[in-house]
Amino acid sequence: MTSEEFAALVRGRLIVSCQAGHGHPLRDTAALVRSARAAEAGGAAAVRCGGVGGTADVAAIAGAVAVPVVGLTKDGTDGVFITPTVAAARAVVAAGAAVVAADATFRPRPDGRPVADSIAAVHGAGALFMADVATLEEGVAAAEAGADAVATTLSGYTGPGPVPDGPDIGLVRALRAALPGATIVAEGRYHSPDAAAAAIAAGATAVVVGTAITDPRWITSRFAAAVASS
Repeated sequence: MTSEEFAALVRGRLIVSCQAGHGHPLRDTAALVRSARAAEAGGAAAVRCGGVGGTADVAAIAGAVAVPVVGLTKDGTDGVFITPTVAAARAVVAAGAAVVAADATFRPRPDGRPVADSIAAVHGAGALFMADVATLEEGVAAAEAGADAVATTLSGYTGPGPVPDGPDIGLVRALRAALPGATIVAEGRYHSPDAAAAAIAAGATAVVVGTAITDPRWITSRFAAAVASS
């Protein structure tokens, strides 16, 4: 699949993230496969997966759905931990991902290599690269390094302050202005259909939603809190 084909496939559509961390009731590859199949049936243009389940989740989901898989790994919780090395990126491609998502912030990477090396490795293996960034400058740099898509995934998660409650639609708008022809993916705290639609209106090519669709524990807690406060 080419970068242009991926952009056309996801344009104006939803990408669903099917992940569950250590200790979560859904931290089971088979459960996440069923979640991905349900997302596909509901109209998802692609599935983002991997996380702490790593290449096992990627391989299982890629084999179970017909839509492209945006794969990743997670190593720890601090610093650069989303597909943090060239080796990790290659492993995600080998597991069957059509697109590899990786941290493309300016923070130091565990293997000491620039993100451009991961992009080149992914392209060399025949897959596409989605750059997870936190700032406009990081997004522009990733695009210039050859990333096929730029995602706002890490906005709000790399600074010294608390994580905001809502999504960073302003970053979507800024990236679109700076990169008019790029594939811009809105991701991070999109917890309602209205927020997802607002991201598209701001210039996003596609929107990734995870927790609000695929985490029944989080969804239940929101309803429980609303009922308790009524």
